[in-house]
Amino acid sequence: MKGKIVLITGASSGIGAETAKAFASLGATVLLLARDKTRLNQLAEIIHTQGGEALVFPVDVGNYDAVVAMANKVKQDVGVPDVIINNAGSGLWRFVEETTAEQAIDSIKVPYLAAFFVTKIFMPELLKRHSGHIVNMSSFAAKIPFSGATAYISSRKAMIGLHEALTMDLHGTGIKTSLAYFAKVDSPFWEHNPGSEERLPLSQKLIPVISPQKAAQAIVQGVLKGKREISSPFMLKIILFLTWLTPFATRFIMYKTGYKRK
Repeated sequence: MKGKIVLITGASSGIGAETAKAFASLGATVLLLARDKTRLNQLAEIIHTQGGEALVFPVDVGNYDAVVAMANKVKQDVGVPDVIINNAGSGLWRFVEETTAEQAIDSIKVPYLAAFFVTKIFMPELLKRHSGHIVNMSSFAAKIPFSGATAYISSRKAMIGLHEALTMDLHGTGIKTSLAYFAKVDSPFWEHNPGSEERLPLSQKLIPVISPQKAAQAIVQGVLKGKREISSPFMLKIILFLTWLTPFATRFIMYKTGYKRK
């Protein structure tokens, strides 16, 4: 990764921040994107004190015009990223009738439209260069949905659709794609989305909770090894296999252990 440029959205905290630190420790120049300029500057300072290189680009990645302005500055000041981590994402876990129209729209803006915008704006240069790696962040909840998080799960399903379509689009171009997904991560996501953690299905107890650092390590290793899918812990693969083996039984269990309307 030495000398490579890694762009990370949602870099102000959690998985995004830890992924930035991990790539910087390998010699990459990391481009930190998020709305919170103060947090981005604090993260950049930490990376600099550890001997890494980080540049801050405050931006609302759900706003296309803002993404265009950001990309122009990145191309002028730094260059075209070698790796794009579409990590930005948020969203309250609510039933459809509990979700406002604004919340539904916001859940589509970030992560889905944000990932689409950021990928689109750099794609001409990536295609011309015949190289690059795009990592799209989804969620294990999109692999095996549960109750009480309709808009959140829908937006993460959209990320899977974007990833799959993009992978087909880029066949033979030299540009790699990876889909990253995790179950529960002990991150600031829960603080930013109050009332969501209590809706985790009881089956989550079968899956070890991981730290943002471990998720970041999985992403870095996935990029280094060119993995098509990036996930952690290994229990996720076991559950997905059981879902394939007995889909109806698995989904029935998820329903029975999921959050119920009060």
